[in-house]
Amino acid sequence: MARLPRLTVPGFPHHVIQRGNNRQRIFETQADYAFFLELAQEHASQFGVAIHAYVLMPNHIHLLATPQTAQDALPKMMQAVGRRYVRHFNDSHGRTGTLWEGRYKSTLVQTDRYLLACMVYIDLNPVRAGLVSLAADYPWSSHGHYIGLRVDPLITPHPLEWALGNTPFAREAAYAALVQQGISTKQTLDLTQSALRGWALGDDRFVAELQRQTPRRVVKASAGRPITKSPPVQ
Repeated sequence: MARLPRLTVPGFPHHVIQRGNNRQRIFETQADYAFFLELAQEHASQFGVAIHAYVLMPNHIHLLATPQTAQDALPKMMQAVGRRYVRHFNDSHGRTGTLWEGRYKSTLVQTDRYLLACMVYIDLNPVRAGLVSLAADYPWSSHGHYIGLRVDPLITPHPLEWALGNTPFAREAAYAALVQQGISTKQTLDLTQSALRGWALGDDRFVAELQRQTPRRVVKASAGRPITKSPPVQ
């Protein structure tokens, strides 16, 4: 059976997962992490993609991004970043061959229901993986930007984040509280599996509106049917 094309619609936030081949490491040094972020910033600007959140884990990445106008903006950005990063990684570490586990996985998430939850999910990846005790201790994510530890030039805040408070300090405190509170196991599973399987994550109204904008099927089964559980990606 031919695989479905990726579900990509401009103006909607997309949760993206890209993993290393056979779950191998894709970052070995601080220079690797830094170079990937430089590439992401360059090509996000080039193709008109707003990146709202990210985390670079040792063997995979997560992005939350909105392609602003073009249908193919996100695929082109990911392709450009992926190709250049593989060349850098192979040259830097004396290796050849593939680095990625096939093409990246992604789907759309309903903004008012899942965008902030997806940001929290992304920030807590290093904590779930046991790399750090607190999200703020992990240097290779957008969390530090949102709690005022640093200014990250890669990040374009989503308007929903601006609604967290009237001042930068209020927004930082509110967002830090969201991350401290965390998200439920069900939300974690839903966010993981929707991205890996390419089915939109949202309520019936969101799914119906989205389906009117694309010929590609946006859900596998009737809206509201639970997503089958399987081991999550950290």
